[in-house]
Amino acid sequence: MQMDTFVESIIKEDKKQFREDNELNSLKIINTTNQTPVIADFTEYSPLHNGHLFCMQEAKRMHPEALFVAVIPGLFERNGRGLPYIMTRHKRAELAIKLGADIAVEGPPMGIMGSGQYSLCLSLMFKTLNADYIPRGYITDDPKFKIILDYINNGKGVAPKPYKIISMEDNKVLLEGKLNNDDYVIVSLAKSLTKINFNFKNKFIFVPRLENVSGTKIRELVSNGQVDQLDDMLPQETIDLLKEEMSLNHAPLHETRAYSSLLNNVNSFSKEVLMNLNLIDSDTVENILSNRPFDNVDDLLENITQGFSTHRKQRILSVLEVGIFKDEVHKYINNYPQKIRILGYKNKDVLKKFEHNLENNLKGDHGKIWQ
Repeated sequence: MQMDTFVESIIKEDKKQFREDNELNSLKIINTTNQTPVIADFTEYSPLHNGHLFCMQEAKRMHPEALFVAVIPGLFERNGRGLPYIMTRHKRAELAIKLGADIAVEGPPMGIMGSGQYSLCLSLMFKTLNADYIPRGYITDDPKFKIILDYINNGKGVAPKPYKIISMEDNKVLLEGKLNNDDYVIVSLAKSLTKINFNFKNKFIFVPRLENVSGTKIRELVSNGQVDQLDDMLPQETIDLLKEEMSLNHAPLHETRAYSSLLNNVNSFSKEVLMNLNLIDSDTVENILSNRPFDNVDDLLENITQGFSTHRKQRILSVLEVGIFKDEVHKYINNYPQKIRILGYKNKDVLKKFEHNLENNLKGDHGKIWQ
């Protein structure tokens, strides 16, 4: 199977799953006491490198009694920057389990959402899992950023504003300027957790990022077929699984889109349909209508307006690729999570402990809490 055909099949199945999930109500929280403590970690693992592994190991070292639950973004296989992942979520989950996670569950469809939308979904997942601990790697060495981390450790909300970070308590400016993307995620997550009234005091485990480990560099070398040159940044298990998936033409996926669907959608959708797609703006719609048909993605990109976010254009591509509407995303977020979809687990013992937590804390449609 050609790689773009493989991607087309994933998106077709995921669109069906998205709309089926959207017919369900949100899980109802009936209790907030885990029988077994939970370390809830959101990481994209694209791919799982030594930095991810270090963060996981530090959290497990600090709380060996807890279940490490990896929340791995799922539907449509697009990351928060709107770009494709290097491997499917099922393979990323498989790696997480091999390298130390106890449970892997499916996270939200980040690539078709704005950063505030997917941050809210992640926060709702943490609240639903009743996360006892939340590990996050950080990059910035600025002492002022450490003040922000202290705020968050004390359970205080912070919020990103254009070129500054403020306290949600008194609007005090805590930091001027822009943050690295990974550090921005921490701030955005704290804001969303505050909005949903989840008490995160003393729950974050902040782990300084390892130096000389770059996800971007890893993906570049993988694209060039130089996987064997990555043993200083990747665990051997990641290298082995990447090679296996590459032999099946199922990786690397990070430079491949569902081109047929994307171009067909952008060339055939009516103005009304385009206007109702998530994240899209009227100027981009007018540009598309005025300049189509498009026969390549580069020309299409030139007609998507540039927003405040440097990732906006790729997110719009992902929305056009899938064809998901604003009202669908809003309904999805309002009811998220509709169920806990388990992608993998270490053994039956940890699965039983995790299921006991869910049964004790949650109620779902027709008694269905997980899948």
